[in-house]
Amino acid sequence: MPFTLPPDADGILPDRMIAAMADAGLILPAYPFVESQIQPASLDLRLGDIAYRVRASFLPGPNTTVAERIDELKLHEIDLSDGAVLETNCVYIVPLIESLALPPNIFASANPKSSTGRLDVFTRVIADGTRRFDVIGAGYHGPLYAEISPKTFPVLLREGSRLSQVRFRVGDAILDNEALEDLHALEPLVDSDEADLNNGVALSVDLSGDNETGFVGYRAKRHTGVVDIDRRSGYAVNEFWEPIVARRDGTLILDPGEFYILASKEAVQVPPDYAAEMVPFDPLVGEFRVHYAGFFDPGFGHDGAGGRGSRAVLEVRSREVPFILEHGQIVGRLVYERMLSRPDALYGQRIGSNYQGQSLKLSKHFKV
Repeated sequence: MPFTLPPDADGILPDRMIAAMADAGLILPAYPFVESQIQPASLDLRLGDIAYRVRASFLPGPNTTVAERIDELKLHEIDLSDGAVLETNCVYIVPLIESLALPPNIFASANPKSSTGRLDVFTRVIADGTRRFDVIGAGYHGPLYAEISPKTFPVLLREGSRLSQVRFRVGDAILDNEALEDLHALEPLVDSDEADLNNGVALSVDLSGDNETGFVGYRAKRHTGVVDIDRRSGYAVNEFWEPIVARRDGTLILDPGEFYILASKEAVQVPPDYAAEMVPFDPLVGEFRVHYAGFFDPGFGHDGAGGRGSRAVLEVRSREVPFILEHGQIVGRLVYERMLSRPDALYGQRIGSNYQGQSLKLSKHFKV
């Protein structure tokens, strides 16, 4: 079945178009898609049956395939058919079940799924001949691979596990400052009377403790048990996390190498005709990294999809030196893009969305 787009198409492809791409042979899964794999504005990618432990992370670069680099760098192979544990601070490459045969006008970008980021599993998608992680150029024909490096908890993975997701785009649909201000005036994107909309919606960290628990976040414990990536509500929080109580001065000192789950001060929403992405934080403003998993689907936090505003959960890791975060400090920005058309199902509607209406929330693996 042929797949065509209007010549003036501009935006992110929604769920039904992703399904149509597969029907047309532009997405080539080795096995049929499973339930909920197609999200409102993205496709979950599934791990294949083998993982390669490699000496170091790499990019193939032009005229080189990932398979060729694996042959040069692999230490051993791990069978994922029945599940296997990937150890912390090791680097693994896993061929994905999905490959691509993109037309010349569609390109793609990848990001970790929310639950992956909240477990501090560092993962990126690699394509043949590329110079960048998580970017698949227009017209790409070939396999996809996941680079995986658990940073805090050892994780149990298996063939079919989903750590990453990919969005498909045509044109450039990012809202500039004027368009973002117009959208915010029509449908408030953040519950703030003084919203900062310069180059995206600014999000700040909530360290007030003004919630039902009094906690401002969680710090991951070291030397824990294994987390099964596909097991929902299977683990006690206190075996893996230490709650962080609010301080009087509204600050939090990030210790080097530690991993934190915090929440944004603002509640945000993504209207149904738009998608959003958390952009990398400016390293000149602080020695920390925020938010590994950056995709926000249409309907996230939206009243029409049962959201009524949702906090952004922040996956935070300090770098080489201790760093003091202060309540209300800006830690990231949400960039909004137009959808090519409204998805058939919004985030929070019929697709097993785990974080609609969230505040401070750990990944779905932990018992509430």
